[in-house]
Amino acid sequence: MHRQEPPAIDRLIAIMEALRHPQTGCPWDVRQDFASIAPYTIEEAYEVADAIERGDLEDLRDELGDLLLQVVFHARMAEEAGAFAFDDVAEAISEKMLRRHPHVFGPHVFGDGEADAAEAVKQRWEEIKAEEKAERKVRRAARGLATEDGELAGVPRGLPGLLQALKLQRKAASFGFDWPNVEGALKKLKEEIGEMESELAGEPRDPARLKDEIGDALFALVNVARLAGVEPDAALRGTNEKFRRRFAAIEKGLGAAGRPIEEASLEEMETLWQAAKAGETSGG
Repeated sequence: MHRQEPPAIDRLIAIMEALRHPQTGCPWDVRQDFASIAPYTIEEAYEVADAIERGDLEDLRDELGDLLLQVVFHARMAEEAGAFAFDDVAEAISEKMLRRHPHVFGPHVFGDGEADAAEAVKQRWEEIKAEEKAERKVRRAARGLATEDGELAGVPRGLPGLLQALKLQRKAASFGFDWPNVEGALKKLKEEIGEMESELAGEPRDPARLKDEIGDALFALVNVARLAGVEPDAALRGTNEKFRRRFAAIEKGLGAAGRPIEEASLEEMETLWQAAKAGETSGG
């Protein structure tokens, strides 16, 4: 009689339990805590996005597995602390999806036509999120935890800076706190760049003030992108890819000439960079 294998998710949970065993587990896994694992969780999410962007479904399968491992890892540490387990995580998100989609899982009347239905779904989604936010605040207070008031409290501080800036601006804009047009945001960006330039010209430079001015300029640039209808992170990722291509062209050109990049002058590299740029522009 063949031994029946447990469901895949149960097997993964069991593997993590074994890895975290204080006596027989992996020393590295045992040492970890929520804070030390959090950066890996964020990194794995970006790896998933990268696989999607490249259209590589095989990689996507593997990267989703890596991300799932992060969820199992956090859930296992929470279970050890007596807080919750993986099943609680799955149950919580299942209940949330049922609650937020009454138009799918419950009785609903959303008017006539697809547009009416879509608008009603969006409105109800926001209403349910607001209700959940209020309930979460009450639960935190009951546990003696600090709660943050205000409309921006729902924007997580753990988000990457660029995305956090965009979400803060969108939230503020939903209440009318926004530039009337992109020209106003562009003017503000130029003002912030001027302040940054002034700080750079100072002697001696104040690192804290310079950091502040650069942050202001980046925040203003996100505003310009948002009002221009451009996703700032997508724009930056596109430029990153462009930089990768052109730098690779520098390495290839130097390699063809038998010169290691460490020995190349800035002028040589700039010439190859401009050649790569011209090739892209002309479609060559």
